[in-house]
Amino acid sequence: MPRTKAFDEQEVLTKAMELFWKQGYHATSMQDLVDHLGINRASIYSTFGDKHALFQRAFDYYRNVNGIAMQDCLHQHPTVKEGIRALFSKAIDQSISDPDRKGCFVINASSELVPGDEELRSLIAQNHAQFKGMFQSYLELGESKGEFPAGKDLVTIAGLIFSLYNGIQVVAKVHANRDQLLLQVDSILSLLD
Repeated sequence: MPRTKAFDEQEVLTKAMELFWKQGYHATSMQDLVDHLGINRASIYSTFGDKHALFQRAFDYYRNVNGIAMQDCLHQHPTVKEGIRALFSKAIDQSISDPDRKGCFVINASSELVPGDEELRSLIAQNHAQFKGMFQSYLELGESKGEFPAGKDLVTIAGLIFSLYNGIQVVAKVHANRDQLLLQVDSILSLLD
């Protein structure tokens, strides 16, 4: 008779994501995972595969959860400018209030493992295209509603928003001046005037 799992797979994946996010891939040993996840090594291997496979699943989980949260945040606001500013404000607040100063899991992973991990590099490239496309579509929505003058280079502005969003999460790890960081956001948004 097959054994039933005595753990919630999603909960374990969330815990693995949190540990990799906090410590990084190389600094996280299999024993760290066993201790943090509260399941034995055999269960980790049979459910998730080796450390690298578990890391990739945790990375994908982070990307999916983060993408949904970003979309939700943007679309809760009446205008594109308000949505973008709120998204940045939330990211800054999370970065500043995080006692571990983890920043963004995707940025951390790309800094630690690329170049060298071609699979991860490909996932990060997909992440870049996905989020830049999300910002572009959101800007196009604002343009179609007449929130700002038509004819702006929305592809470039979306790229700038994406770059600033990632950069602010790195900068906020060491420079926690919320008002100064939001001034940079306002500078980008002024391109829509």
